Amino acid sequence: MNEHEKINYVEFPAKNIEETKKFFSSAFGWSFVDYGPEYTAFSNEGLDGGFFKASINSSTSNGAALIVLYSNNLNETQKKIEQSNGIIIKPIYSFPGGHRFHFTDPNGNEFAVWSDKYA
Repeated sequence: MNEHEKINYVEFPAKNIEETKKFFSSAFGWSFVDYGPEYTAFSNEGLDGGFFKASINSSTSNGAALIVLYSNNLNETQKKIEQSNGIIIKPIYSFPGGHRFHFTDPNGNEFAVWSDKYA
């Protein structure tokens, strides 16, 4: 449902669209719809969005917003990310309200995963 003046969609740069789809499908079970060779979209993953062909990446070090996913089991999610060729750039740490870690996808885009449970 589209809500007036609410965040509705997010787009990320991707150096390699096929590797991006492979990573997010393997690590998180996402599915994609291609719109030409330079764009792929995902939906029903908490927030709909897509990846566009670009030579840049999204990282907090260059001022980008950080997208944070939720997990019921941080260790399990971290293993799936590593097995799918994601790179853990900040290991699990605590913060008020829970624990989280940061990782990069094959494009170098930074994401985080948090949980209110540490298991």
